[in-house]
Amino acid sequence: MGEGTLTGLDEATFEQLVDAHRHELRVHCYRMLGSFEEAEDLVQETFLRAWRGRADFEGRASLRTWLYRIATNACLDALDRLKRRALPSQLMPASGPEADLPLNTDVAWLQPYPDELLDLAAPGDAPDAMVVARETIEIAYIAALQLLPPKQRATLILRDVLAWSAKDTAALLELSVPSANSALQRARATLKEQLPAQRSDWSVTSELTAGQREAVRKFMDAHQRSDINALAELLADDVRATMPPLSMWYDNKADVVGVTSGSYDPNSPHYMGEWRSHLTFANRQPAFVSYRRAPGDTVFRAFGVGLLRFDGDLIVEMTSFIDTSMFPVFGLPMELDE
Repeated sequence: MGEGTLTGLDEATFEQLVDAHRHELRVHCYRMLGSFEEAEDLVQETFLRAWRGRADFEGRASLRTWLYRIATNACLDALDRLKRRALPSQLMPASGPEADLPLNTDVAWLQPYPDELLDLAAPGDAPDAMVVARETIEIAYIAALQLLPPKQRATLILRDVLAWSAKDTAALLELSVPSANSALQRARATLKEQLPAQRSDWSVTSELTAGQREAVRKFMDAHQRSDINALAELLADDVRATMPPLSMWYDNKADVVGVTSGSYDPNSPHYMGEWRSHLTFANRQPAFVSYRRAPGDTVFRAFGVGLLRFDGDLIVEMTSFIDTSMFPVFGLPMELDE
């Protein structure tokens, strides 16, 4: 695409050109913001800025690179006014099973990203494949990114995910090359502190082993039957469970079993009703979508999306997003009859 090739385009042709990059730009904005919904909005803002500034495109870089520059700046502007996205485990100590279950709507919680939409960002060629590499989209990585100051966050994503040069990264962020390199090193050090040491051994790919696939099947079956003993057999002793927007979280099997057993027991004041589950994948992790039929209700209503992480065949982390707004994003109904 040569110099000046955007200025003569009508709006429909321009939209067709930039829309080819929509999916990967949405993933980029998601890494920056930790929110699928906000990422959608920022892609639209990116395209609007691109249309208004199309005369500035000189053809020295690719259209793709130019759009990434605009998207990154749009995200940095948004981060000046948006709350930092987080998980409960980043905000408070672990809870015990006796803790109350308070909803916290004052916090901007992280959101998951469906694998079906991640796949649209990587049609197969090598540059695009990096965009959705599992180690840079798993939920723990996204959560850790949100702890970085915005320019450090952008530097790390541009350099370590998109493989931009130090020179191009510095130019985009209006930094000197030494300053950009320093920001990258600080960002890497923070992520190393935040992510588990054994992260390189995580099994977070959508390609589950036979044992893990069977464990997921047993997990959903136990959940649907409210069988706490069967569920407990699938959990590692040091399993971590978070449930935003519930602000508490748990860091061992005994506490996870303790709090879950009450929700399964019809005689408990914490009983939540009957469950149905659907297997899916999000953030390159196995996930389950839950529907709940509350006591006295006649239908199963959308409840939440839970992501699982395995160590071998045992579940070591459950991140359950109690957020029904994500069901349409996963292409799922809001209610089930059975």
